[in-house]
Amino acid sequence: MLRFVRMAKWARRPASAKRVRLVLIVLALCLALATIERWIGWPAFLTVQKLPR
Repeated sequence: MLRFVRMAKWARRPASAKRVRLVLIVLALCLALATIERWIGWPAFLTVQKLPR
């Protein structure tokens, strides 16, 4: 429900060009990271290892 309120607010008072550019840059970085992870794979050093008990 809160999402619809935010969308209505954004429609009434559009964001500045800087804010839109920031959102697009963040979206592009996320897509680039997802694409790299899909093609190359998840690095082994970032995988969590179980600790022995």
